[in-house]
Amino acid sequence: MSDPIIRVEHLGKLYYLGGRKPRAPGLPTHLRNTLQMSRHYLRDVRRKGIQKQVRQTLTNSKNYLRRIKQTGLKDYLPEILNRSHQNGKLLPDDFSWTPPAGAFWVLKDVSFEVKPGEVIGIIGRNGAGKSTLLKILSRITEPTVGKAVIHGRIGSLLEVGTGFHDELSGRENIYLNGTILGMKKLEIDRKLDEIVAFSGVERFLDTPVKYYSSGMRVRLAFSVAAHLDTEILLIDEVLAVGDVAFQEKCLKKMNSITQAEGRTVLFVTHNMSAIASLCPTSILLEAGKIVDHGESGQIIAQYYKVTKERETLSERDDRIGSGLLRMTQFYIEDTEGLKQEYVKSGQPVRLVIEYMSDHIKPSNEVAINIIISNDRNQRIFSCRSEITEGPFTNISAQGRFICTIPSLPLVPGHYNVQLGCHVNRELVDKIPFAASITVIEGDFYGTGRLPSNYFGNFLINYNWSLEVSTDTSFEYNLLRGFNQ
Repeated sequence: MSDPIIRVEHLGKLYYLGGRKPRAPGLPTHLRNTLQMSRHYLRDVRRKGIQKQVRQTLTNSKNYLRRIKQTGLKDYLPEILNRSHQNGKLLPDDFSWTPPAGAFWVLKDVSFEVKPGEVIGIIGRNGAGKSTLLKILSRITEPTVGKAVIHGRIGSLLEVGTGFHDELSGRENIYLNGTILGMKKLEIDRKLDEIVAFSGVERFLDTPVKYYSSGMRVRLAFSVAAHLDTEILLIDEVLAVGDVAFQEKCLKKMNSITQAEGRTVLFVTHNMSAIASLCPTSILLEAGKIVDHGESGQIIAQYYKVTKERETLSERDDRIGSGLLRMTQFYIEDTEGLKQEYVKSGQPVRLVIEYMSDHIKPSNEVAINIIISNDRNQRIFSCRSEITEGPFTNISAQGRFICTIPSLPLVPGHYNVQLGCHVNRELVDKIPFAASITVIEGDFYGTGRLPSNYFGNFLINYNWSLEVSTDTSFEYNLLRGFNQ
């Protein structure tokens, strides 16, 4: 088994509101003074050498230890000695220390390992600590406690234009990034045409990047990160900027990086479809802590379970499309119009999508698609309005689309819902993993015998019958004779 290419151990990052860190935070005045004295004492020992001041050292040691005992600081003595050179950060590695007012943990006790060639998605709500984690791994910021051990060169795309110098041209920034990664000029020369062609900024290659649009900057930044030779690639929200065509291009390139080139990738995004297709495993962060780490389908389902009550469909920022029409809510009703928390196999249900649009026209043709997938992101079935009803017209500014299923054909389990909307065949709104459905056992066949998930993923109506043969041929009678 290969050694980890990334090992993160008890990582923590403490931020102070307003950017100002108090002096020796959280300590009473007498403890703060003692800590300051210990710093000066240890600094003098290091500067002068303990052998040159033995007598003074013994005197100071007695006074120092007596002061430690009197103030009650002795429990922190090992931490002081270990961290006195780091501006006196008094933070035990077990995170039992409570930050003072105005301070908070962005990351807290984060530990995991990444093997060479692994592709891991990092998901979580805004503010969960995803970007901070990648910045620490990229050595842009240092952790407050803990450590990250990395073997290999890192290419990163963290924010639009991160690592670019505004006054340099696109070409110069390509060479600058390659040089920082330790590549020789000839190596970068061989990659240059490929980088430029992928980014699509040929005409502006010798223009300072400060004149680039945000889309141009992210296209060039992604192209540089994806094509330069690195063992590890860190990508944060690369799909948040750029048009749909570029997003698809990025996904194809990332698929090539992970499968053909075998690079190690940590991928942060709110696009759960991309996570499911690119990352076999994922990490779920919540409030700076790792909530779970495992197979991506299960982690995504847990993510939506955690966020379901906190975020409405209208607030989702991982949607794709022009936004001409926005789907704002999804839920399941029974035939009486009552919302259902869970449904039974074989139950008649209505899948309801509420929408809003300020610019829809009566002549516009609207098509709705609902895709149901299992917890392994395997598509089970789709409900496409244009197949059964044709496109909707005369759409009002707000309303509901309703898909009626006479008998739900799903076996017991958890399922994910993806929603899509096209207007005049143009994608206007697509929400991956828009909701989850819980199905429990039900009398699908009306026999009183309840099918379980052992039956497969899907239930169908069927009938069995028996036909008794009346064949009196020689072969038939001979066969009967052998069986008797």
